[in-house]
Amino acid sequence: MTLPIVAYGDPVLRKVGKEIDEQYPQLNELLTNMWETMYNANGVGLAAPQIGLPIRLFLVDTTPFADDEDLSEEERKKLNGFKKAFINAKIEKEVGEEWTFNEGCLSIPDIREDIKRMDTITVSYLDENFKEHTETYDGLLARVIQHEYDHIEGILFTDKLSPLKKRLLKGRLNNISKGKIEVDYRMRFPNLKKGR
Repeated sequence: MTLPIVAYGDPVLRKVGKEIDEQYPQLNELLTNMWETMYNANGVGLAAPQIGLPIRLFLVDTTPFADDEDLSEEERKKLNGFKKAFINAKIEKEVGEEWTFNEGCLSIPDIREDIKRMDTITVSYLDENFKEHTETYDGLLARVIQHEYDHIEGILFTDKLSPLKKRLLKGRLNNISKGKIEVDYRMRFPNLKKGR
């Protein structure tokens, strides 16, 4: 089932997610619905807060990036078929060069900005079978994971912009929170007046 994606301005996007365990109700159904929601919106990642749940869960599928001709063959191979659920993730370290990449977010449609992030991360997490993993990623894989990880920490990519850039985007962000935007996927807007 495709779920509505929570728009910018909803308080759930600012909450630090709570850890979950194997008894979390209907987790398999939730994961299935999140994958369907992400693919329906043409996303490469989706975090539980984006569907209104303040828990430490996010999904990543970087396969769409594998078609990018600007990337090296090695990078495209890494991205192709990379599909994982991350439960109770914790970024253990971020190292390497800081680099800039143009990011967007399903909760903040039609806004894309250049964001600086570290090149390499080590992340510990549980998979959907609650098996423990600690893995190191770099490049675009690291970036997508960092972006989704920020969601479970209550952080949005727009928080990483300069104060001037934030002021310039304020009107557009307010419009998103009020539902004054065209999107081709289901969304839930926090400041939509009833009866509109």
